[in-house]
Amino acid sequence: MAHFRYIVSDVDQALVFYCEQLGFELIEQYGPAMAIIRRDDLELWLAGPVASASKPMPDGAKPEPGGWNRCVLVVDDIKALVASLREQGAIFRNDITTGPGGKQILCEDPSGNVVELFQPG
Repeated sequence: MAHFRYIVSDVDQALVFYCEQLGFELIEQYGPAMAIIRRDDLELWLAGPVASASKPMPDGAKPEPGGWNRCVLVVDDIKALVASLREQGAIFRNDITTGPGGKQILCEDPSGNVVELFQPG
């Protein structure tokens, strides 16, 4: 099983996005600090602003959401999922693109972390 940690601005808001819109299952939640969710063989740890993972580093750098690293969710019908997410207000960094392995699009969670939706084919 793969494990990822995302720093999020609001754990409850992230749970709505991942569980209600992308089909993750809530495994554990530690109040506003952190939640652990799972989808297939991917476990995602959502660390809020009060989580230990969000504390500043010794040099003062502060972990924050966003960037370009991402988890990839393999989906069966990318067009339908993108349409549903758009209706619910999701933000996308690009349009669906087609490459040699299939179709993909980059979606942002409510904190700005990137999730790649990928349909093989």
